[in-house]
Amino acid sequence: MVIYLGDDVANLLLDFLGDNPNTRLLEFLITGREFDYSLTDMAKNAGIGWSTLHRILPRLLKQEIIIETREIGRAKLFKLNQKNEEVKKLTELYDSLLTKQLEEFKEKNLLVMAK
Repeated sequence: MVIYLGDDVANLLLDFLGDNPNTRLLEFLITGREFDYSLTDMAKNAGIGWSTLHRILPRLLKQEIIIETREIGRAKLFKLNQKNEEVKKLTELYDSLLTKQLEEFKEKNLLVMAK
């Protein structure tokens, strides 16, 4: 198990692609790619406004980057569509950036290795 003490791993895509609401949302969803989220969770955790989320969500749904997974009461839940080829490429990019970042941290002795 690898544990990093700090928060420099955050915002890999934002640093690489630029900070905008689309990138913030995609980075949040890629980081938690196995989970589904309500609209409120996505807006809050991606650090974007509710109206901004409602402005960009239709395009992401139309392009099948995000898919609706289920409903709990009145809340709809969504997740990253990992079967989409473009999403696969973005995920590969994110994982590559993360691997590079972790290697740099290891070289600088910023990682704590635990068993």
